[in-house]
Amino acid sequence: MNSVLHQAAHGVRFDWGPVGGAAVAEGADVAVVVDVLSFSTSLSVAADLGIVVLPYPWEAEDAPTYAAQHRAVLALGRSVAGPGEVSLSPVSVRAAEPMERLVLPSPNGSAISVQLASVVTTVVGASLRNAAAVADWIAREHDAETASIAIVAAGERWPDGSLRPAIEDLWGAGAVLAALEDHDWPGLSPEAAMAADAYRLIAGREESHLMACASGQELVGAGFAADVAVAAEVGTSTTVPLLSDRGFIAAP
Repeated sequence: MNSVLHQAAHGVRFDWGPVGGAAVAEGADVAVVVDVLSFSTSLSVAADLGIVVLPYPWEAEDAPTYAAQHRAVLALGRSVAGPGEVSLSPVSVRAAEPMERLVLPSPNGSAISVQLASVVTTVVGASLRNAAAVADWIAREHDAETASIAIVAAGERWPDGSLRPAIEDLWGAGAVLAALEDHDWPGLSPEAAMAADAYRLIAGREESHLMACASGQELVGAGFAADVAVAAEVGTSTTVPLLSDRGFIAAP
């Protein structure tokens, strides 16, 4: 890979999916994973409730065994979860019986978090619910002149498995980046600055845009409009989920 694609000349970088994420996270101090519909939104809801979230690859055959080993609830796919069962749906996480640990597989945000954990010291989960809190935490805990930050929009998948850049993740990543700019954080790459500008274009109208975008329409059509509404709870969470060897845990 051409080294310029790592955006290493910039302190704050932005790219898409597992490949782009790995590129911009190389050498970074912090990687922020954004999967608005719905991994990182469900993660923020769980973290607000004090639940430790263990990310896991999607459709891994050993996921039930992994969950049992960690005495955790295993989230099911939305389409197969029954009443009272937890799925990738943030509404189901909020409505679930109290739990200590949740294994939350997803094909994008969760899988990327697992991938980046092996190359970055700190992995953070961000959504529109906690984007400002994540930026505040970065600004509080890191030196703007020396720290390198990678913001990764998870994106979705086309049926052939290729990356589908999902605009809701651009907005979520942009919300973190715009909040960093509000802290006068320097060094945004052009790609990162573009994401911040994209969020500012829809700020204040997040719910209507989430409902109308392709991923939102897909969920609405499947009967999960309430999940989109939770994703649009902008700024309602002050919890910053940090990935450790125990899973995602709220930052102190």
